[in-house]
Amino acid sequence: MKIEHLAIWVKDLEAMKRFYCQQFDFKAGERYHNSKRGFSSYFLSGEGGARLELMQQDDVEDASGPRGKRLGLAHIAISVGSEKAVDQLTEKLRSAGVKILGEPRRTGDGYYESVIEDPEGNWVELTV
Repeated sequence: MKIEHLAIWVKDLEAMKRFYCQQFDFKAGERYHNSKRGFSSYFLSGEGGARLELMQQDDVEDASGPRGKRLGLAHIAISVGSEKAVDQLTEKLRSAGVKILGEPRRTGDGYYESVIEDPEGNWVELTV
C-alpha cells in the first residue's frame, strides 16, 4: 500500500501551481474544471511518482490558526536527496523571498531538514 497523492485546497490555483513547479520541479497535468461545482484542480507529478493535487473551489473556507499548528495536515515533506541539497534549496528559496520557518538542522529523531512556507501558508519540510 502507498499514498497515491496528497490534495490541498488553495485560494490561488495558478500561483500555487507555479510555485510548486518552479521551486520543486513538479510537472503539472492539464487543468480540470467542473463549472457546475465551481471546482478546478491540477495534479502535479514529482520525481519518484510523488503526486500533489491542488484544488480550488469558491465555497471552501479557510480554518483559523497557523497551518502547522492546527488539527489536520501539519506539513508536506519533500525529499531532496542529500543534506547539501536541503541546504542549497533552502538558500534558493530564501533568495526567492520564500519564508523560512526552520533553518536546516538535524532533528531529535535523526532527520536532516528545513521547513519553509508556501505562498498560502502551508508548511513544507525539505528533507534528505
